[in-house]
Amino acid sequence: MMNSEYLAVFLDESQEHLQAVNDHLLKLEKQPEDESIIGEIFRSAHTLKGMSATMGYEDLAHLTHNMENVLDLIRNKKKQATSEIIDIMFQSVDSLENMVDDIASGGEGKLDVTSLVRELEAIEKGKNQVASEVSATTEMIDLLEIYDEYERTVLEESLEQGYSVYQIKVVLDEKAMLKAARVFMVFDVLGQAGEVIKSTPAAELLEEEQFDLDFLVTVISKESGEEIKKRILGISEIDDVFVQSMTSFVQAEQNDKNELKPISEPTKEKENEKEKEVQKAPETNKTIRVNIDRLDVLMNLFEELVIDRGRLEQISGELENTELTETVERMSRTTGNLQEIILTMRMMPVETVFNRFPRMIRNLSKDLNKQVHLEIVGAETELDRTIIDEIGDPLVHLLRNSIDHGIETPAEREAVGKPAQGTVLLSAYHSGNHVFIEIKDDGAGISREKVLNKAIKNNIITEEDAQTLTDTQVFALLFEPGFSTADQITDISGRGVGLDVVRNTFESLGGIVTVQSELQKGSTFLIQLPLTLSIIDVMLVETGGEKYAVPLTSIVETAIVNKDELFSAHGQKVIDFRGKVVPLVFLRDVFDTPKIDSGEDFYSLVIIQKGDQTAGLVVDSLIGQHDIVLKSLGNYLTSVFAISGATILGDGEVALIVDPNALIK
Repeated sequence: MMNSEYLAVFLDESQEHLQAVNDHLLKLEKQPEDESIIGEIFRSAHTLKGMSATMGYEDLAHLTHNMENVLDLIRNKKKQATSEIIDIMFQSVDSLENMVDDIASGGEGKLDVTSLVRELEAIEKGKNQVASEVSATTEMIDLLEIYDEYERTVLEESLEQGYSVYQIKVVLDEKAMLKAARVFMVFDVLGQAGEVIKSTPAAELLEEEQFDLDFLVTVISKESGEEIKKRILGISEIDDVFVQSMTSFVQAEQNDKNELKPISEPTKEKENEKEKEVQKAPETNKTIRVNIDRLDVLMNLFEELVIDRGRLEQISGELENTELTETVERMSRTTGNLQEIILTMRMMPVETVFNRFPRMIRNLSKDLNKQVHLEIVGAETELDRTIIDEIGDPLVHLLRNSIDHGIETPAEREAVGKPAQGTVLLSAYHSGNHVFIEIKDDGAGISREKVLNKAIKNNIITEEDAQTLTDTQVFALLFEPGFSTADQITDISGRGVGLDVVRNTFESLGGIVTVQSELQKGSTFLIQLPLTLSIIDVMLVETGGEKYAVPLTSIVETAIVNKDELFSAHGQKVIDFRGKVVPLVFLRDVFDTPKIDSGEDFYSLVIIQKGDQTAGLVVDSLIGQHDIVLKSLGNYLTSVFAISGATILGDGEVALIVDPNALIK
């Protein structure tokens, strides 16, 4: 089954259903009387059970079946959705996720869930005294969905020939020594009474004794159910037998199919009506699942096309051929549209990351004895898949930091006039060519003095520097390596690692992290990210005879300044630019390129910005704005200072891409 063509679909749909169960369990905890929520959870669990049984993953099917039984009790008002029951359901979902992950990595989805099943069964039996015969019957009816098309056809044809269809649950004695032998004897008896169509677990697993004490078989026979039951009970070490006639269920399904077939030939008027209905019908099945590797291949091919487009644009400019220029312009427009479509195809909503946070917040607030409400806004905001893959862990750390350091205990909040329950707002939104993600809490805020004292103690800054720093610059010290303001070390935070890694991760994606905070009002972490990393807009510059690309997202503006406008401050060249002192960075010194004296009396500047910090890159000349394809430098050049990658220009020359964040540091 592992090589089945349906495995990828099974994995995708399983993860979707598990996420749905997770989300709706959180809602159910807040609205335990809402029947629609219970129905959604039940449907997801029921579908997952059927899929798992069909694919042969018995542990998955077994656990979801027990979850389904408990959900059915809640749905029928025989139990209440208490916090304890929901805790066990969450543990079950965790186990199901582990099994699905194991299947995805090539395993068989096996997991010891005995203790969880025992807890679910205890809930089921504790306050709901239902006869075991009814329970067995319900289980057998539910399993009607596991038959494939061939097996259903056999069952239907058997009914037409006068046979009856039975599902039989056989329960072995707990002391039975040779379970496989008892299974063989049961199959032998059933073979005499009729024909076995299907067994659950499969016959091979039964022969290998890979089952507990009971198994299900589907039999067609002309004997009555009671006669078959007596035959099986005649075998030693059989504890009990439950026989359920499936004849009516198979017939009902057959009738449903027949109702879908037209009884007579439709008239022309009806056909016209049907066509109109089809035209008015809402669009369905307009999406397909595409392996992400194929999109990566498509993106790589398009990147090569962009490089060739740049080459053609340069050649047409040099040849000054009208027809060639017009053709290249049309090609540029077409590839521009194609670029937009391909980048859109790679976009994913950030909810794929955000969805896992409500459950994490619930568990964390319980561990810390805090009351926290997570509010999510803008989960539909889209980002490139490569960025989505990277932002999950840093966001987890920031959220944990907000709850551990930011949100106070209920007693502390009430003492200062706040509601006992704290709020963490996680929002995402587009602005220009960027996506912004905000994590905002209404907790205690960050103490400026505490941060400064810690920074001075750790020799990160001097006491003189501390007097001149703005609040934003002070809070940025939190991202220094080894910096922590935690009074005591916990498993959640306070080990002096983490926020520097968070900043480095976001900056490696071309992003920026800033912090704003006010005592007793709360804190806000603001993350700015580019929409995509594959194809970016840059300003090409030249220094020392070499070309470099500076991302437009970091550029404030370009300028020409006279050399006599430069002056020195603290041993560094600076300029007074629009009333603000801006330090200068000479690219020829950073990259050790040849010094070329042009004899000009001015410098070409690229003003870059990171947060509230600015700098001026001094270059020999500005070439112009271009779309370029970002290429990695490879595994051997992972730590080149101030270089984030390379690109191939239209003339085939390689240009290095400057990392402005590193230069501002």
